[in-house]
Amino acid sequence: MAMARNRRGRLATNYWPGFVDMLSTLLLVVIFLMALFMLTNFIITQAASGKDTMLSRLNRQLSQLTELLALERSKKESVEDSLAALQATLLDKDKETQRLAGLLGDASGKTEGAEDRARALGTQLDEQKQITNEALAKVEILNQQLAALRLQLAALQEALDASEARDKESQVKIADLGQRLNVALARKVQELARYRSDFFGKLRDALGNRPDFQVVGDRFVFPSDVLFDSGSAEIRPEASAQLDKLAAALKGLEGQIPPDIAWVMRIDGHTDINPIATPEFPSNWELSSARAISVVRYLMQQGVRPERLVAAGFGEFQPIDVGISDDALRQNRRIELKLTER
Repeated sequence: MAMARNRRGRLATNYWPGFVDMLSTLLLVVIFLMALFMLTNFIITQAASGKDTMLSRLNRQLSQLTELLALERSKKESVEDSLAALQATLLDKDKETQRLAGLLGDASGKTEGAEDRARALGTQLDEQKQITNEALAKVEILNQQLAALRLQLAALQEALDASEARDKESQVKIADLGQRLNVALARKVQELARYRSDFFGKLRDALGNRPDFQVVGDRFVFPSDVLFDSGSAEIRPEASAQLDKLAAALKGLEGQIPPDIAWVMRIDGHTDINPIATPEFPSNWELSSARAISVVRYLMQQGVRPERLVAAGFGEFQPIDVGISDDALRQNRRIELKLTER
């Protein structure tokens, strides 16, 4: 007990935790920006993937249409060749008909066989004309199909251009959204820092400006010996007055900070390096966490909203002073209050 009373001396000001927390805050901001960048990149990648998928589908359709066009062109050329052959045959038949007609005129009535041959040639000529007409109809159908293919290709190109324009517009919107989010985040951090400064000042005044209650960086620090006995997480009865003032200050803070700022008061429990191994607390992790939870429960009983409170235990792994003297160990046994974003 004498050693415990000696460790309740003065609490040396150490700005190292504040500096570390400032770096942690900067790291969180960087992580947030990286996450935002990854999210933006993911959205752009998804948009690009969708565009690539559409381009692949359009390319496949274009390839199929090109093959169909080539096939139809081949058919058209075949039909044109057939038509040319038919026209040549027709010309030959016309010449033959004229020759036969001349022969028939010269030898009219000579033989019945010549008339039969003439009728057969006429029938063959009619058949060739019918084939020619069918070939011309097929050529007309091919021309209509080619025109339809050209219209479909134009529509596909128009859709592709529209997709590229939407992609560019989406990229511009994403960049603008990221910039606005960064500005909003910086503004919220500045507002929260202002409220934190006012809160800590009022809390120091309410607690009587005790030398062992100090503001270190962005944290309000006081020895855990003020609230707890050694190795215990039960709040001492004489500590109720200090915690009541803390609860009153927190309730007043709830009415001051605008509702659009997501904030919490984090209660951090810390121990010294002396190990503890009891059925209730197997290690300093359990002891530091239990002390933070005890403070949170007390504040809730005094009317502080539970969604504004967070309990965290750090064990002996975040010391203020790395020494092993009684004064160093006493400084490391502490409770810290940190007003931070949720």
